[in-house]
Amino acid sequence: MTDVTEETDEEQAPTGVDPEGDPLLRTRFALPKRPATFLRRPRLARHLDEALRTPLTLVDGSAGAGKTLLVADWATGLREPVAWLTSDTADQAPGVFWAYLLGALRAAGVPVAAEVGCPAEASRVDQRTLTRLAADLERRDHTTVVVLDEFDRVTSPEIAWQLQFVLHHAGRGLHLVLVTRTEPLLPLHRYRASGEITELRDAELAFTTDEAGELLSRHGLHLPVSAVEALVERTRGWAAGLRLCALAARRGPDPGTYVKQFEAGHSAVADFLLAEVLDRQPPGTQDLLLRISVLERFCPDLVNALTLRTDAETVLAALHRENAFVHYLGQSWYSLHPLFAEILRAHLRERSPGLEPELRRRAARWLRRSGALREALVQGAAADDWEFTARAVVDDLAIGRLFTGLRSEDLSALFSRMSPEVTGPVPDLVRAARDLGRRDLEHGLTHLRRASQEVAGAAGDGPEPAPVRLSCALLEALAARLTGSPGRAERAAEQARGLWRHVPEQRLDEHPELTALLLTHLGSARLWDGRFEDARTALSAVAGHPGGAVMALPRWEALGHLALIDYLNGWPGRAEHKALAAVGEAERHSLPRRSGSGLGPLVLAAVHVDRDELDEAQALLDDEAVSRPAVEDPVARAGRTVVRGRLLLARGDARAALAAADEPVPADVGSPWAREQSALLASAAHLAQGHPDLARQAVDRMAPHRTACAVEAARVRLAAGRAEEALALIDGLPDGDRPGPAVAVRATLVRAQAAYETGDRGTAHRLVARALLDGRREHLRRPFLEAGPWIRPLLSTGRLRELAGGWLLPGRPVTTAPAGHPGFAVEELSARERDVLHRLADMLSTEEIAADLHVSANTVKTHLKSIYRKLGVSRRAEAVRRAREARLL
Repeated sequence: MTDVTEETDEEQAPTGVDPEGDPLLRTRFALPKRPATFLRRPRLARHLDEALRTPLTLVDGSAGAGKTLLVADWATGLREPVAWLTSDTADQAPGVFWAYLLGALRAAGVPVAAEVGCPAEASRVDQRTLTRLAADLERRDHTTVVVLDEFDRVTSPEIAWQLQFVLHHAGRGLHLVLVTRTEPLLPLHRYRASGEITELRDAELAFTTDEAGELLSRHGLHLPVSAVEALVERTRGWAAGLRLCALAARRGPDPGTYVKQFEAGHSAVADFLLAEVLDRQPPGTQDLLLRISVLERFCPDLVNALTLRTDAETVLAALHRENAFVHYLGQSWYSLHPLFAEILRAHLRERSPGLEPELRRRAARWLRRSGALREALVQGAAADDWEFTARAVVDDLAIGRLFTGLRSEDLSALFSRMSPEVTGPVPDLVRAARDLGRRDLEHGLTHLRRASQEVAGAAGDGPEPAPVRLSCALLEALAARLTGSPGRAERAAEQARGLWRHVPEQRLDEHPELTALLLTHLGSARLWDGRFEDARTALSAVAGHPGGAVMALPRWEALGHLALIDYLNGWPGRAEHKALAAVGEAERHSLPRRSGSGLGPLVLAAVHVDRDELDEAQALLDDEAVSRPAVEDPVARAGRTVVRGRLLLARGDARAALAAADEPVPADVGSPWAREQSALLASAAHLAQGHPDLARQAVDRMAPHRTACAVEAARVRLAAGRAEEALALIDGLPDGDRPGPAVAVRATLVRAQAAYETGDRGTAHRLVARALLDGRREHLRRPFLEAGPWIRPLLSTGRLRELAGGWLLPGRPVTTAPAGHPGFAVEELSARERDVLHRLADMLSTEEIAADLHVSANTVKTHLKSIYRKLGVSRRAEAVRRAREARLL
């Protein structure tokens, strides 16, 4: 058997490329530029300086209150770099929010430790990422200032809690400034009660009469004090109202009269904006503003495409200079003030009914040509142009992004609005991808079957383009994996290989996840078929891929499958190494476990069972049960059944283990290793119940074909008193078959037992010593605990006792209380239980222990139960007291 020991390269720190493969929008990290008419207000700058004494500053005011420019101006005067992030509506998803916040820190020159990682899925961020970020900031000798502008766009309670967690644990290493229109969801009452917050609200942000007079004069308006006072009274010092008034008044013949009219007659922001900003523009500029209101952001070329003109660059620059609610983002990109854009869109629908969908269709096609696929899809969907939107995903080879990447859930939600009346192979492929990604097999397979028939039927009129057929092959491979159909997977892979040469190499390089997902599905199907080395070839190509976060899901799944292969081959140490790598990949990129098979925790639980660390195994299975998908592929389901059955048997519940062994795994084709593992479990359960004949019936049919089953069959012969038959089975194993230590140790113990029962104690002693040496390297305890009573006398004497010392004894090792202390013995705690115990002594809550150890609260509760049992107590305080008496603390 080939020994594959090479592992994946260590993940490098993110370099500003998001999981979609595109650069992060760095304009969101830029401090907004102050216009020439900006008025610096020293009283507010001093207030912000004083706010550095508290961890949290809240700048909370209405739209147009001048919050952003105030904080931006203050931030430019600080000595230390400031991480600036302008929030977006997409930031309501935790993964998106934290990916951008980490990008903001790096863009500001704030070094972030590589182990912090970066989320790869929109729906969540792993607690370890937050813990490592907080610890990284707390270690610094200076305070890092982070400004979150337009934070009112972030409405997720989960993000608020996560932000509070990082702020609390970063200590003096972080000063957070929230610029928002609404009160955030953080527990502000706690910060207020402890004096840890500084707040600037509308009352402080409002312009005084003197400030308003200076602002108006910068706009060319020199009004009497009484007129300024009247304007301040009417607008209540609202910065946007003052600026809008100045812009409109300076164009009139009598600014003073205009101010009075504004004070008397204009109160609705929409009316004011339309009448005094939009209507004051030339007709061509009005039309331009109305048309670009459908865009999140725009550049001159895009505006020209929507307006069918050529002077957008000049017009936009003029609007920006005039402060006409057109903001410059940098690199020739602009955006409208959201409130202004919303009002303009409403006016567009009234003035030109039916024009908005056409504008969005034009924008979608321009954005796609320019490489902004995500924005193109948003515009196409908003225009209800589903044929274009689905075709863009498939033709750009982006269908894999429905499964992996930062915005996979956004894409899935976008296409959930696609009308069932939209038909054709491309829309059906997208529907199939969305449903299969959600493990909705019934609908996913129906859509895929229809799409495949349509693609095949199009051959008479000329075959569908290669991207369509390649997307179809990817989904066929996934369907084959989910249904346990290895032949179907091989056909899909063969079809894909034939199509690759018809797709531009650059496009494939832009979407490495497409090939990686296909190979992962193929490897899983081969694993189910028992072709371990063929599966390893496909999976290793994925696990070793150096791609970024967009490759996280395929790497996670590939590593988990490779770990299972090692475990089934009897190499628990190698399996543990790969399983931990898989778990690390998931945690580093905050992958939701429901998005994949999650084999890593299952393999770790299996290894814990082999080591007789049953509480640890149970904790992993309990954790995994909460997050498993409703529909699993056969590999994951069979693996879970085997591990659960082995744990039940190790805990002495042979009847439940037998039920697990009989549990069917739905699949188109049966799996040889699944049958083998079921046979092994059933045989061991029958032996535990004292039924060697039933055990023999369970395992004999597999013994000629599988080494592990031959060893188990030999063990059954020994239980029936047929030592010679047992040795014959072991001696009949193929010379070239070199099973891993999990199988080899059991085979050696069978030989040792046969020698012991035939009176050859010397040979038995020598063979047990060899088994101990092999088992100690892997900490394999179960084979010795399952060997039976014959081995106990051997382990209690001489050389064998030394070899078993420290890791294996008849029962479990104990720690005895030292002299002078109460005479009791404590069953040895595992390393993780000692970690929990130490934090228990520090008075940490269950949730705090979970966060500190990067595990779930349920896992901590499982460890606590085990600690209480081993210490013979029922409460936390008793556990700490008992542990101190036993010198465990």
